[in-house]
Amino acid sequence: MKQRPLRIGFDLDGVLLYNPARIVRPLVVFFKKIFIPKEQNKFHLPKTKIEEIIWLFLHKSSFMITPGYDEIKKLVSEKKIEAYIISGRYDSLKEDFYHWINKLDATKYFSGLHYNSGNEQPHIYKERMIKKLKLDIFVEDNWDIVSHLANDGKLRDGNCKVFWIYNIFDRGIPYRYKFPHLKKIIDFIQSMI
Repeated sequence: MKQRPLRIGFDLDGVLLYNPARIVRPLVVFFKKIFIPKEQNKFHLPKTKIEEIIWLFLHKSSFMITPGYDEIKKLVSEKKIEAYIISGRYDSLKEDFYHWINKLDATKYFSGLHYNSGNEQPHIYKERMIKKLKLDIFVEDNWDIVSHLANDGKLRDGNCKVFWIYNIFDRGIPYRYKFPHLKKIIDFIQSMI
């Protein structure tokens, strides 16, 4: 009996798009705790036009497609995986999100293209989408989101495995499914199929 394709969700920034700025994430978190008053929510939602422009500027650091993307397209074409994009980008980044969707030719390869149009907290939005889409694997680069989603590498109350692309400063954090880049994750997925 033929096995169904693995249902895999991919974050956009730092996963499908190379983003060198993600290396400084631990420093940003550190300074945020010191200088920014504690927000009730985990992630800041831009509320003014100036904040939205800054947010867009910050997301421009995702500037190229990550190595490993062609292998995803191949696995989709071979019907070995069913791929989804689940981005935590807020609604103010809709235009840039679709710019990248076009550049990735994503409508041809992905079964669903989702961004955070309702401006939910990104970790809550992604958890909801993972459950809604009944994913087997979700690939994320933000440790704060991974640590919210996963318990011993699996979704807190589900079977989805959460794969984490770590950065050089976070590499010492113990985690079951951690990888240095997307290509290593694709190699691991291929060994599972």
